[in-house]
Amino acid sequence: MSLDQVAGATTFVDLAGLLVSGEVDGFAVDYLSWGFYEPSVWRNYAHTHSFYEVCLAYSGSGTFTVDGATHRIEAGTVFVARPGDVHEIISDPEHGLGIAFWGFTLQPTGTATASAPGWWSGLLRADRPLLSTSLGSLPVLIAALAAEVATPRSGVSEQVRALGAALVIQTARAFAADEDLAVTLDPAARTTSSVAAMERYLADNLERTIQVRDVAAVAHLSSRHAARLFAQETGEPLMAMLRRLRLERGAHLLLETDDPIAQVARQCGYPEARPFITAFRRRFGQPPGAFRSNGGTLHL
Repeated sequence: MSLDQVAGATTFVDLAGLLVSGEVDGFAVDYLSWGFYEPSVWRNYAHTHSFYEVCLAYSGSGTFTVDGATHRIEAGTVFVARPGDVHEIISDPEHGLGIAFWGFTLQPTGTATASAPGWWSGLLRADRPLLSTSLGSLPVLIAALAAEVATPRSGVSEQVRALGAALVIQTARAFAADEDLAVTLDPAARTTSSVAAMERYLADNLERTIQVRDVAAVAHLSSRHAARLFAQETGEPLMAMLRRLRLERGAHLLLETDDPIAQVARQCGYPEARPFITAFRRRFGQPPGAFRSNGGTLHL
């Protein structure tokens, strides 16, 4: 099915002039060629490039010769000629060959660490293979790029820029070794993200009735786990932060609006004014009316 997507991506060639350059993960990229060959009998005579030329065979078969070494290619093979490689492609005389191809340069900027292993190793290291069947998302990306230029809509430039960056990374990944792609994610980052999601939920829903289970559901955690994690990361129990945020919003509304105290209370999650007044006095040392009159200053 994925190769069928590539077979329909005839507008891939129309990326020329639309996607020209960009930066991908610390590498400057110039996109130099976009091409699409329908399945047919053809030959690309020996030549070389100053950039990376990548082909994905989606139909038929043939041979790919690089610096005198000939490799068999079939539908589902992606193959690369690195800068300076003398190469030629010959389709099968009976079954023909259909390919999509793209060419680009890849130059590290000041922030890139090209000498360290990473996705880029699949292209920059000469000891990495020239052929691969690890297509990953390449067919989907080719089809998505072709679809964008086939029916351009608002945002097309940003969309193809993002898809082009993904195409470069996935292209290099196809030729990279497992050790090139290995990463270790910081478990704390996931925890921080979960807590941040819970904090945003509190801030966005201060006027609503909130239970721990509601907040926990946002992070897809149990109520007990969410409460423990929240207190551990913020140093404040979840419901205690909710009360604090509600009263801080109340203080802001008292100073910035002329809304009646009962209305301020409702906007802060207190259906009745009296509980709000009691909680407000406990936190700020004076009732809401006095707080508003004194401009937020507590006179001792």
